[in-house]
Amino acid sequence: MKVFNTLGRKIEELVPLDRTHVRMYTCGPTVYDFAHIGNFRAYVFEDLLRRRLKHAGYRVTQVMNLTDVDDKTIRGARAAKIPLSEFTGRFKTAFFEDLKTLNIDPAERYPAATDHVPEMIALIRRLIEKGVAYRSNDGSVYFSIAKFPAYGRLSQDVVGRKAGARVAQDEYEKENVADFALWKAWDEGDGDVGWDSPWGRGRPGWHIECSAMSMKYLGESFDIHTGGVDNMFPHHENEIAQSEAATGKSFVRYWMHCAHLVVDGRKMAKSLGNFYTLRDARNRGYTGREVRYVLLSAHYRQALNFTLSALDGARASLGRLDEFRAQLREVAGGAGGGSLPDWAAKARDAFKASTENDLGISDALAAVFDMAREGHRVMNGGGLKPGEAAGVLELLDDLDRVLGVLAKPDEKPGSDVEALVRAREAARRVKNWQEADRIRNRLKSLGWEVKDAADGPKLKKR
Repeated sequence: MKVFNTLGRKIEELVPLDRTHVRMYTCGPTVYDFAHIGNFRAYVFEDLLRRRLKHAGYRVTQVMNLTDVDDKTIRGARAAKIPLSEFTGRFKTAFFEDLKTLNIDPAERYPAATDHVPEMIALIRRLIEKGVAYRSNDGSVYFSIAKFPAYGRLSQDVVGRKAGARVAQDEYEKENVADFALWKAWDEGDGDVGWDSPWGRGRPGWHIECSAMSMKYLGESFDIHTGGVDNMFPHHENEIAQSEAATGKSFVRYWMHCAHLVVDGRKMAKSLGNFYTLRDARNRGYTGREVRYVLLSAHYRQALNFTLSALDGARASLGRLDEFRAQLREVAGGAGGGSLPDWAAKARDAFKASTENDLGISDALAAVFDMAREGHRVMNGGGLKPGEAAGVLELLDDLDRVLGVLAKPDEKPGSDVEALVRAREAARRVKNWQEADRIRNRLKSLGWEVKDAADGPKLKKR
């Protein structure tokens, strides 16, 4: 696997610290509203990365934070006149529903900021002890950028620093490079939101949460940190500064950022009428699968222009693949998988080569559609054997472990089917072959065929 490392601006071979185990942190949502299509462009990119790493044989531990205390969430809760937890809880629930709609595999952990304030206080204490953070007169604590000479090496285009200036808000512009808040002293605008600390009552700044939570679950040094390019400065730059100043260690080996999403060629904004949430797209009749295809279809480092016509194109493209799969099923009948035809093996190899080179999705999708086009031609000429057709179906299932978009939702096993598979595995472990066969037959009646492999059972739609 090779990836583009923003830290250094070059393609590098991915070499995990722990050989076959990749530890990855992804910046999650600030839960003050429904996540929009631009947010999900990043989450789909990260899902593709995670899936490809697992397909390559790596064990992946992914942590995605939920920012449930910051300027925006507090303002929203106060405007709604409800407790912060109740306000953010609604949008947390919606976020996980949207992840499922887009077929995004769940991370191993989703730590919420409000559950990790003690860890943040401990990290801030370390920074004060190291002499790189200081308490202001009002009880807030700031990181001193002047004490971290390497500041700016990730974003590289940071302009001068304003010595002695302080930035209290969570987000700020590039020309306003100044000491940033680690801990914010309580004020009336915070209402009932606050925690006791050695510096008085207050709450953490936005940046400190990601350092505290990533290091808690992934270690003081880990492999990959992802996010949108808009997170590079100031958020990721500040994460590096506070983490490395506290530990004296390299924080992250590979930084990966996805480019902006625009809508109809313009920056997405409610004032322009081109602001879409996933729910907006679904209310217009589009499926999560179609939205995922569009968000997936452009290379993650290229700007993506999201349009309704692109969703129509996704529907047509996926329809062609569905027709290909249906034709393969008809030819395969009940045959088991045989050797792959040369044209399918060529597609498999092209897919592998392109996705292992910085997730080259355009060439990967081209390989899939080339395979479908050639497969249609061969099948229409009667030149495909049932075993070969079954092998191509298995290949499509294998490629979809990376793409997560080739199979229709109704072709994916539900929780009842997965429970049967687990029950069958339990029966096999105790050598209860009669029960295992009974469950296999039950799965067949539900339209699923189970095959036993060295790395566990594999399901295939009959």
